[in-house]
Amino acid sequence: MLTDSTPTSHSADWSPGRRPERSALSSLLLLVGTILLGSTVGALLATGAAFLVGLLSGHTTTPDLTALLTSPTRYPGAWNTIMLIQAISHVFTFLVPALVYWTLFEHRRIADFQLRPLHAVGGLSLVAVLVIAFMPLNGLIIEWNQALQLPETLAPLERWMRAKEDELGELTKYLTRFDTPAQLIIALLVIAVLPAIGEEVLFRGVLQRRFIDWLGGNPHVGIWLAAAVFSAIHMQFYGFFPRLLLGALFGYLYVWSGNLWVPILAHFVNNGFTVVMVYLRQRQVVSLDIEDTQSVPVSAALFSLALCLGLMYYFRQSNQSEMLDSRR
Repeated sequence: MLTDSTPTSHSADWSPGRRPERSALSSLLLLVGTILLGSTVGALLATGAAFLVGLLSGHTTTPDLTALLTSPTRYPGAWNTIMLIQAISHVFTFLVPALVYWTLFEHRRIADFQLRPLHAVGGLSLVAVLVIAFMPLNGLIIEWNQALQLPETLAPLERWMRAKEDELGELTKYLTRFDTPAQLIIALLVIAVLPAIGEEVLFRGVLQRRFIDWLGGNPHVGIWLAAAVFSAIHMQFYGFFPRLLLGALFGYLYVWSGNLWVPILAHFVNNGFTVVMVYLRQRQVVSLDIEDTQSVPVSAALFSLALCLGLMYYFRQSNQSEMLDSRR
């Protein structure tokens, strides 16, 4: 999907080369419009796919998507149908709009996502270790975020958010019940592979780089703004801050490495490791419940923080050295 060829220069220049003639606001509106159009097309295709699956399965009636997603246990074969819907919707909401905007409106090549070749990235083998080491710390953040309460005046909003959170939680539990190894493979594709590629291309490859450019080349503000949008678009208030930190981690990995495959790998490890651990616990291979954030002690979270900071520093220094060597 993403070629690893790069420009001849390995400088950490995150601007798009020549500035587009349109303003930052018009560029942002164009990107949002492309995403909305893509998600609409994806919803139509997903609806058609659900209807076709229903016909092929011999069902005389096919539930609408809302009923299917809110009450999946009422419908036979809902797991496969929902996974297909998720895959189609994700591709057309994130990956396709990002590539269309990047190539058609920014007039860029897919190769331009990479400022450096993957083989030149220092400390690449530590990326998976860093993401897994980050999980205990993030588990404590998840527990804190879930305990947040809004002011009494916003009680109706809080009830609505809690209800949506519970609804999404039930859907997640349903989709992570695996009866066969084949379901695990499908889940890894839909929950880990597609989000890792699609979301990183959009939020880090396109949006983060455009934010950095619009803000005069400041990588830190661009990283955190893109991470905030990345977290907010998931529409889960009680998971906003842990997902914000994850987005920022992916963003720094992209800036330090200069290669989009690095945050894609990190994103895949984060999602895929969780899916595999859930599967292994269901098969009673491991006893650790990775979804139980309340089991994370503060001491483990602090050790996680120290380890992550050390790994991030090493990764950053390794790639600064690589960049300096490449300029000599």
